[in-house]
Amino acid sequence: MSDQEKAEKQKNVNEAKVPPRFKQRYETVIRKALQEKYGFKNVMQTPKLDKIVINMGVSEATTDRKAVDSAAADLALIAGQKPIITKAKTSNASFKVREGMDLGCKVTLRGTHMYEFLDRLVTIALPRVRDFRGINGKSFDGRGNYAMGIKEHIIFPEIQYDKVDKIRGMDIIICTTASNDDEAKELLRGFDLPFSN
Repeated sequence: MSDQEKAEKQKNVNEAKVPPRFKQRYETVIRKALQEKYGFKNVMQTPKLDKIVINMGVSEATTDRKAVDSAAADLALIAGQKPIITKAKTSNASFKVREGMDLGCKVTLRGTHMYEFLDRLVTIALPRVRDFRGINGKSFDGRGNYAMGIKEHIIFPEIQYDKVDKIRGMDIIICTTASNDDEAKELLRGFDLPFSN
């Protein structure tokens, strides 16, 4: 076993010992509060986070093929996980898009990575947004999932401003097991998401 593999194994062992802060908060505080408010008889009925999907579309990919690779590298730094490249499903001549062309990248976070990303988003990234007044509280889809857009990916501390070739936006979709929007909003409020309404 090489030194790098040993270091990776030790890192995984260390991560297993200390659960993420937001996961502990959910298990000790948020779950009980939701159970009391909505009268769930079983713990398994209580809404919880399912996954977080981060999507970055790259509009200049039609003219510059390396733009998608640059966006994927930035997204890998932000998410801590390698993203997949998304391709065009159909051709569109007006946008100069051919079928199978690389157009963006996305990553799906679950488990430990999901809780750690949400922690960084709420405590570090969102307060760094210029003229921040909170996020829209009406961006739920009716099934307990929340979507939000970010205009500048440089709000994340992992991105070094000097090395960024272009400032890009991204979509963040937080999927929950809640059956309706009200339960999902209450769950996300427990994680201190700053809703403006």
